[in-house]
Amino acid sequence: MARLFERLAQSKFRSGFHLRAQERAYFEKQGRAKIEEHARDFIRERLAPAEPRNDGKQTPWRGHPVFIAQHATGCCCRGCLSKWHHIPPHRALREDEQRYIVSVLMCWIDREMKA
Repeated sequence: MARLFERLAQSKFRSGFHLRAQERAYFEKQGRAKIEEHARDFIRERLAPAEPRNDGKQTPWRGHPVFIAQHATGCCCRGCLSKWHHIPPHRALREDEQRYIVSVLMCWIDREMKA
């Protein structure tokens, strides 16, 4: 995962995302376990289908730490998943791929919360 974060840091677009006070407060209030549960749900519902509804536009730009993390890590749509994580589009995500995405998101959030 270190290599992935090195590549993301080189992207002006991806490296520009950070948790704001609102998302930090939400994380603190909900706790890490609840945020990770939300991440699993969001990935399963919005990203895992072979042809996600509104693909490319299904991830909001703010309002939840997971949404920010998705954009920051290239896990926001199937096109970005393909480009950044080499996960092919047009097929349902496997369970191990969903776990991988959640781990990437939580790693990014953990790093942000320490910053």
